[in-house]
Parts: sequence; structure tokens; C-alpha cells
Amino acid sequence: MIGRLNHVAIAVPDLAAASALYRGALGADVSEPQELPEHGVTVVFITLPNTKIELLEPLGEASPIAAFLAKNSAGGMHHICYEVDDLIVARDQLLASGLRVLGGDAPKIGAHGKPVLFLHPKDFNGVLVELEQK
Repeated sequence: MIGRLNHVAIAVPDLAAASALYRGALGADVSEPQELPEHGVTVVFITLPNTKIELLEPLGEASPIAAFLAKNSAGGMHHICYEVDDLIVARDQLLASGLRVLGGDAPKIGAHGKPVLFLHPKDFNGVLVELEQK
């Protein structure tokens, strides 16, 4: 079902500072910030030869990233994203297996302009998993 690793997401308290760190210290190619109001985040992507790193900053106090940073003030790994060939088929297989999709069963459009779903971390060894339509 799962395909390529699309990205690893890291929640950060200061997106500009984190972007500067990756750009300066590691020489990384960092995208421009992109606000995603539907997800309550502002993101940048660091492009690597084999995947991406997504840096997330809260967009508003109701952001799920704000809650994450309240518990982890320095930031930390937030989720991992895998590509799937057919997001609806994957969702239906997971639900039939008794696994949980967060935020309802309808996909939302993610940062790459493609449909995404998030899977409950308690079902995946404590890791929040994002699935993105290939």
C-alpha cells in the first residue's frame, strides 16, 4: 500500500530561525514559507536528493502545532508522510482493518496540492502518519 517516503515533518517554534539554520549550517535548499490555513500551519520544505523535510510553524493559536509545541517547546518530529497510489482505497482498507483516520474520513488538500489523510498515532506505534495521493 505505502510507497515512497514523501517527507518527515518537524514542528518548530520559529520557522524563520529554523529555515536559516538549515540553509546556513547545512547548506539546504529551503522553499519560501507557505501558509496552509486549513491545516493551521505555515510550512517550508527542504529538498533532499531522496525526500523532503517539512518544517511546520503554528498558524494561529488553534493550530495543532501550537498544542504540540506547548508540550515540546523546542520543537521536534511531528509526522512522517508516505505516498499511496490511491488514497481512497488506502483509507478504506485502513478503516476496514479498524484503524483510525483523524479529522473525519474526507481527504484535505495538503501542502503539495494533493489530497492527504492523517492516521492516528496510537495505531502506528506513537507516530502520526500522513498519507498523500501520489
